[in-house]
Amino acid sequence: MRLPCSIFLTVSLFTAEMSAALYLSSTYRSAGDRVWQILTLIFSLVPSMLVQLALIFFHRDLGRDRPFILLLHMLQLGPVVRCMEAFWTYGRGGRVEDPYVSITRKKQMLRQGRAETVECQVGQAEGKLVTHRAAFARTAVMQAFLGSAPQLTLQLYICVLQQKVSIGRGTLMAISLLSIVYGAIRCNILAIKIKYDEYQVVMSPPAYLCIFLWRSCEIASRVAVLVVFSSVLKIWILPVVLLNFLIFFFYPWILFWRNHSPFPQHIEKTLTYVGTGVVLCMLTFLYAGINVFCWSAVQVKLSDPDLISKSQNWYRMAVYYMLRFIENASLLLAWYLFRTDLSEFMSAHFLVLGALGAYVAGVFFMLLFYQNCHPCRRLFVSSIGQNVGDCCTLLCLSSASDGPYRDRRSPAKLGTSGNVQGDGP
Repeated sequence: MRLPCSIFLTVSLFTAEMSAALYLSSTYRSAGDRVWQILTLIFSLVPSMLVQLALIFFHRDLGRDRPFILLLHMLQLGPVVRCMEAFWTYGRGGRVEDPYVSITRKKQMLRQGRAETVECQVGQAEGKLVTHRAAFARTAVMQAFLGSAPQLTLQLYICVLQQKVSIGRGTLMAISLLSIVYGAIRCNILAIKIKYDEYQVVMSPPAYLCIFLWRSCEIASRVAVLVVFSSVLKIWILPVVLLNFLIFFFYPWILFWRNHSPFPQHIEKTLTYVGTGVVLCMLTFLYAGINVFCWSAVQVKLSDPDLISKSQNWYRMAVYYMLRFIENASLLLAWYLFRTDLSEFMSAHFLVLGALGAYVAGVFFMLLFYQNCHPCRRLFVSSIGQNVGDCCTLLCLSSASDGPYRDRRSPAKLGTSGNVQGDGP
């Protein structure tokens, strides 16, 4: 069994951000800034409550007699208790013999790209750790994009207005940025494991470094653009963010209605029709929140039994990044034209070039990851250069359909939805 380091890292970021937010809210109260205090608490407590509910849902505690665990979740101590439970399970795993052992079949990828069927035995302790890891991986994404991202945007906006960065505010912003990047990394790893579920996926240190640089540059530039735009056009930032959010929120539902798929009933047996609808709305809500700040590596597909699309292509990603670059450039141009005396402490040219340069750097590290560091790059049908060339050709010929793109691939690699299987992210 592997040491649950990812669980410890998730809980550490959660507790550190919550502690920093509570301390900063107390400083706002002492300074008489009631509005900033309330907003700081809202962006900390509301995501925390959602994380508690998600952990209860993933561990199916509502149908079990565990009142003490539910009480700890109500006190916002659920992640800490779950982390202690995971390490307790890990410590007992090698000492206590499991009375039941299940055998699962898994395909393991070899060095030459070939695969052979192997059998691995999974005991009760390891099965519980898998459940804990899966639950914390999903809650890390929720905490990152429903809590840390709004918190980072708010605190950076306050820094721009007050033209200074206090120690408490800087600490909270640093922790929030790390939490967002970590949540985005978990999204990438989850997408790879879902797409290549039949293979044993092992991430190398260079792969983690590329994803970290990719996500850090992309998220930092996006947050900076939103903050500087809102510093001079306070009212117009609401339509921009709301339009982004609504587009990505309704996009999975539009595809679901167009396919005339039946309403999903396989999420949880204990859920009613209304409960299933609430869970699906929360899923698309999280999906929209992720895409407002960065590219969501995991694509929601409500008609799929796993609710996740396993066939993504480079064309969709290229469209997203090109449109996002145009939007960021437009917002920076609007800020540059309407900037006021409040923005004098920031160098306009340096800020514009820095934000756009960071975004371009993020795209570069993304391409570097898929070209050299992707754990399953040997399974790609074509190289990244060919994929980028195909995307540029299709984007230039916007009036044409995606038929020529499919003709370049083998029919055996095509899915029912017209996307390329095994090619691209």
